[in-house]
Amino acid sequence: MKFLIKTFLVILVVIAGYFAFIYFMTYSQGVRAGELVKFSNKGVVFKTWEGEISQGVSEAQIFKFSVEDKDKKVIENLNKYQGRFVKLTYIERYKTFFWLGDTKYFVTKVELNTNYNK
Repeated sequence: MKFLIKTFLVILVVIAGYFAFIYFMTYSQGVRAGELVKFSNKGVVFKTWEGEISQGVSEAQIFKFSVEDKDKKVIENLNKYQGRFVKLTYIERYKTFFWLGDTKYFVTKVELNTNYNK
């Protein structure tokens, strides 16, 4: 019986460690700029915020990103800046959870790119 309890606890710790690693550890972080072409709240059971910026003239230069629900100011600004040039600060995670977003890129800050919005 003690063996089963210890095995269960070890499995629980490993699973918790995996989820903590995926959520808290970042693979990279950076800044991307472009025209905000899409930002929406989508999903049936789990609603996630998803967006795209165009960094050029072709579809190959589309940067897709997600925003967590807790980042209310980012969501508000992205809704306000639809169709304008923005600068996004983001983190890239190793993986994502389906209830957080569709991409591994999560925007943490958004600014109006004044170099293009004259």
